[in-house]
Amino acid sequence: MTAFRRVTDSLSVSPQIALDDLGRAAEEGFVLVINNRPDDEEPGQPTSAQVEAAARGAGLDYVHIPVRGAPTFDQVEAVRRAVEGAEGPVLAFCRSGTRSIVTWSLGQAASGATDRAELVRLGADAGYDLSGVLGV
Repeated sequence: MTAFRRVTDSLSVSPQIALDDLGRAAEEGFVLVINNRPDDEEPGQPTSAQVEAAARGAGLDYVHIPVRGAPTFDQVEAVRRAVEGAEGPVLAFCRSGTRSIVTWSLGQAASGATDRAELVRLGADAGYDLSGVLGV
């Protein structure tokens, strides 16, 4: 069972999820899953198509925003819009959860929606160090 790490009321992040985690995500009230992993990043990971089918089968919306290395402006904006447009809590995942929280936090900082120091605190509470990313 994969750990979902709560960041805010609207966002949780996670390391790679298993397909059977999606039913639990729906039971826990998530409405959208954001997959930040490129397909074929490592052997054995589920493909985006497999995750999407399992997510939709569990009644969840799904979006694939693959990030390799540092997120681009377009990726940051896509994640920001997806989270803001969701009608409930969002679960974003990648290999470790780091790209997901970094991509989201950069959008929050750039839009002015959340103070950088608060983003660093939220990251730390979820088990991620965002201080170097956000310059705090």
